[in-house]
Amino acid sequence: MLTTISRLRDHVGQRVTLQGWVANRRNSKGITFLILRDGTGFCQCVVEASQVAAACFELAEHIGLESSCRLSGLVVRDERQIGGVEVRVEELQLIGSSHDYPIAKKEHGPDFLLDHRHLWLRSQRQWAIMRIRNAVIYSLHRFFQQQGFVQMDAPIFTANAVEGTSTLFETDYYGTPAYLSQSGQLYGEAMAMAMGKIYTFGPTFRAEKSKTRRHLSEFWMIEPEMAFYDLDQNMDLIEAMLQFVLAAVLEECMNEFYILNRDVGILQRSAQARFPRLTYEEAVELLTGRAAVNGTTTLELLEADLQAVRKRKAAVLQEIEERNQKLASGTLRKGEANYYRAAIDRLKNELKDLEEDEVNIPQWLASAKHFRFGNDFGGSDETVLTRLFDVPIMVYNWPHEVKAFYLKRTADGRWAKGVDVLAPEGYGEIVGGGERETDIDLLIEKIHEHKLPMQAFEWYLDLRRYGSVPHSGFGLGLERLLAWLCKLPHVREAIPFPRMYGRLTP
Repeated sequence: MLTTISRLRDHVGQRVTLQGWVANRRNSKGITFLILRDGTGFCQCVVEASQVAAACFELAEHIGLESSCRLSGLVVRDERQIGGVEVRVEELQLIGSSHDYPIAKKEHGPDFLLDHRHLWLRSQRQWAIMRIRNAVIYSLHRFFQQQGFVQMDAPIFTANAVEGTSTLFETDYYGTPAYLSQSGQLYGEAMAMAMGKIYTFGPTFRAEKSKTRRHLSEFWMIEPEMAFYDLDQNMDLIEAMLQFVLAAVLEECMNEFYILNRDVGILQRSAQARFPRLTYEEAVELLTGRAAVNGTTTLELLEADLQAVRKRKAAVLQEIEERNQKLASGTLRKGEANYYRAAIDRLKNELKDLEEDEVNIPQWLASAKHFRFGNDFGGSDETVLTRLFDVPIMVYNWPHEVKAFYLKRTADGRWAKGVDVLAPEGYGEIVGGGERETDIDLLIEKIHEHKLPMQAFEWYLDLRRYGSVPHSGFGLGLERLLAWLCKLPHVREAIPFPRMYGRLTP
């Protein structure tokens, strides 16, 4: 019976046939353990010399990593294994051979892995991340469809900027300058005036020459726009959306979170708890250490973080030294030596992260202490602020000078009715949005202030001339959300083929 790894639990005690690739192989005397992957999951397949033909066992002993094969055998329950089952192989057939697979068991650096992204996607960790990405996308569509939204599509080629021209990719459009879209939001407003509630989902582009862990040059955004919504209703919708997504992925992807060694406790709390809502003024008080959460300030927390990093760094250096001494002794068997080398590689990668933290945390401390009221939050500010919370927080009512031209101002004119949702654990902004300006004169003033071409926005101003209504919307960065859900060190792992400053291949 031909089946898939994801369905093996339904076939315990039965003989099945699987087709896939050899993700790992371990040989012992008279027995070979193969880890097979088929896109739906991973499974241990046991080949015993006494139970199969000699040619079959010979193939199993020498089959190369990532060779494709077909195998048949008996499904048995074993809760110690991936998926709780394993297959006792009776037949093994090679489909496509693979030799000298470049991604070995040892630790590789990020540049090597990105150069081999087309192969890196096959690894168990990347497989798990992409499965969670798929579940997130599907749950987002379900949420908005159930809420009565209509999916619409915004153009990727645009004649104007949404948030200024400094981060635009310019291209030639039949002899006329055009730009890759920063956002579908302005078009979303037009579509909301036709349909009531809409959302767009597609790639967006920012030409920022930034190499931080939060930046991609091409990323995916889901952008709802809602007629007759104010800022409070907008924040209610954002919270409901994120909690729907969290509940869905926690129900569907626990196996994938297990593979990633992700502690899901914080995700479970976020799926149920109300998100704290802070005004910009309140957030600045917390950021600068002038206010506390549960008796702890940001400055105290950062000092504790720094001490923990230094303590762990010393322990890692000591462990690397001890393992190197053991390797140099020449007393280890081959398998033990390989295990020690792999452990040293992992420790060295951890050491790089610790050394980066040791440099960053004092800078974050200085930045928090000297933050200037009225400024926008940078990535480090968001990291510091969210360390105080174990669920996402919403920061709203920002100085209008630091926010986009299209956001509505409060009655006193001081604040823009925008909201940023900051994920905990230092991940920062995952959602940005707000209530849209309906006063055409204020919009014109803002367009001039931002030095944007008025002619390119005449169509946008028509939305205020012909039946304007209060309306709101937001943009959710898919990769940033996924980075937090999976606790990834960089958003480059959250998209199949990352495009960022300095990388266009593969």
